[in-house]
Amino acid sequence: MVLGILKEHADPRVGLTPDGAQRMKALGVSVVVEHMAGEGAFYSDTDYLPHAEVLPRKEVLLKADVLLGIHPPVHSELEILKEGTVLISQFAPFSNPEIIETLKIFRLQALSLDMIPRTTLAQSMDVLSSMAGLAGYQAVLSAATLLPRYFPMMITAAGSIKPAKILVLGAGVAGLQAIATARRLGAVVEAFDTRSAAKEEVKSLGARFIEIEGAAEDKDAGGYAVAQSEEFLRRQQSEVQKRASNADVIITTAQVRGRKAPVLIPSSTVEAMRAGSVIVDLAASTGGNCELTENGKTVRHHGVTIVGDSDLAAKMPQDASTLFSNNVVNFLKILFKEGELHLDPDNQIIRESLLTNSSEH
Repeated sequence: MVLGILKEHADPRVGLTPDGAQRMKALGVSVVVEHMAGEGAFYSDTDYLPHAEVLPRKEVLLKADVLLGIHPPVHSELEILKEGTVLISQFAPFSNPEIIETLKIFRLQALSLDMIPRTTLAQSMDVLSSMAGLAGYQAVLSAATLLPRYFPMMITAAGSIKPAKILVLGAGVAGLQAIATARRLGAVVEAFDTRSAAKEEVKSLGARFIEIEGAAEDKDAGGYAVAQSEEFLRRQQSEVQKRASNADVIITTAQVRGRKAPVLIPSSTVEAMRAGSVIVDLAASTGGNCELTENGKTVRHHGVTIVGDSDLAAKMPQDASTLFSNNVVNFLKILFKEGELHLDPDNQIIRESLLTNSSEH
């Protein structure tokens, strides 16, 4: 069984590190890697050679029985793959439902890493949480670079500087890491989340938890927010505007699975913020929590800088690749038995991540 690793388009990360290749070889799986696939994450072809074969891209596509990537292959490359090839990637079927029919047309099998259940049993395979933690950290560093003020309180001979005030909207993995990072930099932090369970986690990191009564909750939402009533959204928007007008930085992370991200910061709230303030919107790829967010862009409105970037983890490509690779190897361990692939439908993790299989062809 041959596992193929491609060089990502416009992303410095790599789906499997040299250490990951070594671990797969130990499982009896042959690994082929595209030439310079690890370059962006500072892994050379030489790093892979003891554990994998390095080939041109087209040869990897033709040779692989299982093809792994952070992002799926482009449409033109699906035509090259052997019938029955297994693709393992992040297909985002909720926001890209047509991908399933496309895969069926090309008679390909697919497992979507972003569909792995977010349970204790699958925690070591959770690429979403791994990347979210890095994104939360990087969001604060990006904001600190853009903010024309200090984060910590400073007392100098020239006078005293007040600490920056940070507002974090959404206290999932990304939000909690943002809180922890902002606190380490000396900022005063407050956070909001619709899930009451987040309160103690927020407080344990030294931040103030903003409570708004009447939020709908769903313990089976896998860490995502859930749709809220119009009445609650009005109260939430009013409270956020009040807090935002005093904030130097806002980090937003709230997403509802399968739906557009909720707008928590309308343009009127942005216009009420102080000039020089910064918003980093990690929900940009699903529409953004800020009304003025543009995915993949940094814009300025009324003196407020708005960063729309859901892929900040890629700015730390080596550690991001290491964590992604570790998650993937843990996932592959339940797929491969004695070097052969077994898609056990009785295994919840496999069943929920499987988009297409041979029986549907």
